[in-house]
Amino acid sequence: MALSYKARRRWSLVILLIALPLYIVVAVNLTDWLRTRYDVGFLTELVVFIVLGIAWVLPLKPIFRGVGQPDPDARD
Repeated sequence: MALSYKARRRWSLVILLIALPLYIVVAVNLTDWLRTRYDVGFLTELVVFIVLGIAWVLPLKPIFRGVGQPDPDARD
């Protein structure tokens, strides 16, 4: 079931204001845990941040697609 334009706008706002900050906290805690538990270096930590920075967008890409454009179903 495809989401309507309004639903995608609302969900994108919820994701950006609530889910993304929570994801950032989890990512920072994960890298801190890796650093203390396994004594990983800077480059490993950087790779983890890059992977986690890209990973959140991939499943949510359809929700954010076209949200900044005018409503295609709106009447002029």
